[in-house]
Amino acid sequence: MNLLLFSLAYIMTLNLTGFLICGIDKSRAKKGRWRISEGALLLVGLCGGCFGLLLGMSVFRHKTKHLKFKILAPLECVLWAVIAIHIVSALTLDRQIQYLEVSYPSSRVSEALDGYTIAFVTDTHALPAEELREVTDRINEYEPDILHLGGDLPSLGDAPVRSMEILSRVQTSDGIYGVEGNHDNWGELFAVMEKYGIIPLSNNGVFVREQFYLAGVEDMWNRSPDIAKATQNAGDDDFVLLLSHNPDVTMKQNTTNVDLVLSGHTHGGYVTLFGFFAPALAWSKDITEYGQHFMSGWAKSRDAADVFVGNGTGYLTVMPRVFARPQVILITLEHV
Repeated sequence: MNLLLFSLAYIMTLNLTGFLICGIDKSRAKKGRWRISEGALLLVGLCGGCFGLLLGMSVFRHKTKHLKFKILAPLECVLWAVIAIHIVSALTLDRQIQYLEVSYPSSRVSEALDGYTIAFVTDTHALPAEELREVTDRINEYEPDILHLGGDLPSLGDAPVRSMEILSRVQTSDGIYGVEGNHDNWGELFAVMEKYGIIPLSNNGVFVREQFYLAGVEDMWNRSPDIAKATQNAGDDDFVLLLSHNPDVTMKQNTTNVDLVLSGHTHGGYVTLFGFFAPALAWSKDITEYGQHFMSGWAKSRDAADVFVGNGTGYLTVMPRVFARPQVILITLEHV
């Protein structure tokens, strides 16, 4: 809220300045006195005072016949309208966790699994304990059959203990399973998981129910994920779900025996343009080698397996999310 108030104060101050200097410059022009340069007027607009500048141009009938101002002042307003929308979104909506309900219809889903609900939590990062408790309570309202944890869970100090204790309160019929992320100390995390009855998956898998095989792989940045090893005990008629923190592994290894992959890691692009373009993903390979392919939501692996990438449930302390809301994913399997 303090950031929102600061942003509003900044924009209001700059626009008031833009309006006033336009009037001052008009007054000085009439009196033949020293003028404010056109560059300075446009710079105030570019820094955020464009709406005040444009209003001043209209009210004081100043610079309205100058082509430079007729073009640049409105363009500055468009730019700052976009910036303002993103600031407001980052400080309001993008701090509210979205509980995204997704259906997954497939002929590979058996009749017995029709309506089966999977809760998926990943990338909790700096999410405070009290907010994680709210997440746990909200997930319980959906009465999921199973909870999957996608890695990058709090890993500083006693955070793994605290977060696993809280997440272990999710009530399911088939348990809670998780994999490590690139920010996790996997040995410590797995030990804490086991302490609270959460089953870690590390290049291995288990039959959750008849014809439902759940596999999980190690993080590809810190260790050696092996999809073949993780899924080796699954049969041809089994529905195979793979947990992999980093979705990139599905482009590097064979996924022909996998039906559905759940991943996180990319945070929905974190800072995006209206949720459609994420510069950090498009222009850098520090997060993913595949640009925006695994930005958020549905994608395909190298072998056309379905991959769902969640935005993550938490946030980083160094920057706000921008049009990349934190999420808890609730996937309902459908037999077709």
